[in-house]
Amino acid sequence: MSSVAIITARGGSKRIPKKNIKEFCGKPIIAYSIEAALQADVFDEVMVSTDSEEIADIARFYGADVPFMRSEKTASDYATTRDVLMEVIDEYKKRGMEFDDMTCIYPTAPFVTARKLKDAVALFQNTRSSLLIPVVKFSYPPQRAYVINHGQLQFKWEEYRSTRSQDIEPFYHEAGQFYCYDIKDYLAADGAIKENIIPFILPESEVQDIDTEEDWKMAELKFRMMKR
Repeated sequence: MSSVAIITARGGSKRIPKKNIKEFCGKPIIAYSIEAALQADVFDEVMVSTDSEEIADIARFYGADVPFMRSEKTASDYATTRDVLMEVIDEYKKRGMEFDDMTCIYPTAPFVTARKLKDAVALFQNTRSSLLIPVVKFSYPPQRAYVINHGQLQFKWEEYRSTRSQDIEPFYHEAGQFYCYDIKDYLAADGAIKENIIPFILPESEVQDIDTEEDWKMAELKFRMMKR
């Protein structure tokens, strides 16, 4: 099966300036995604979709391809990941290149490793799934959540008041690092696959949203721990 890794790296970033190429533990954060994809040795193409020449230059330095620049439409604040992926698929098709599956990797995902990508793609392809999503278990059962009603704490779900945490069904949320898609199924669903989705479970110690400067510092701490 032919496979492409697509690293989505827009130039604009409001909360963390130049977020996608900001130095993270010694090198631009996007470098980790590129190196992991290349070292996994499971992709026919590792490309970066960007509207920034600065990001494109750094991406090429670390070994990624930037065969075309992102359009103004898909570089706007309102463009979705779906918009970007659809554009990439279409642009490759215009160049006579089509792939069976794609892995969308975020540029701010230093916890992604070659081993994770290799294992995830193998699982995805062997199960003939439409979509693989890396997930992490909620550290505390959401069923035991409180809500505030007129200044007073109340259980959201009273039936779980006395249930032991270990007896409650575990819930998971997306890790936000990468996604594997069957391109034919992705196009058929217009980018909204709802069935035949499998999980790739990650440990909480290797998952961190990076949306603020505090998140960034926490991610660096976790990253150093992971490397040790």
